[in-house]
Amino acid sequence: MVWFDLWHYTWHRTLHTSRFLYRNLHSWHHRLVVPYSFGALYGHPVESFVTDAAGGTGAFLVSDMSPRASIFFFSLCTVKVIDNHCGLSLLPCWDRLSFWNNAAYHDVHHRLCGGKYNYSRLFFVVWDRMFGTYMPFVIEDRGGGMLQVRAPGLDYRRINK
Repeated sequence: MVWFDLWHYTWHRTLHTSRFLYRNLHSWHHRLVVPYSFGALYGHPVESFVTDAAGGTGAFLVSDMSPRASIFFFSLCTVKVIDNHCGLSLLPCWDRLSFWNNAAYHDVHHRLCGGKYNYSRLFFVVWDRMFGTYMPFVIEDRGGGMLQVRAPGLDYRRINK
């Protein structure tokens, strides 16, 4: 889990910091302005091969997990990445732990002004904290049961002008 998560973080950050890779591969994923659950796995086939197929194979080999364990693990990875992109917190309360990635955390990354932050895609946010790409956020109550994710460190007014 740790190895696969670090693999995803490293590639996701690389895809954002390299102008060539972002423009030709990762921009497909960010064409969806609002995160949707199906958008979690929407992207260029080469990116999917490198991050998911090669990374998953590496995780399988590094961990020496059994085929049965791999079925559980990769199913969990799929559910988690879809949940992180769906715009709703569907998993139980452990999803809101400060070291665990969730929909609100990844929503900051998908904001127009948040593309340089919160690269963690699957499980742990420790990579963003360790490498200086963490953007804190708050969840504000907008009334009527509606919640909004807001990153206080980002200047929304400048973007809206």
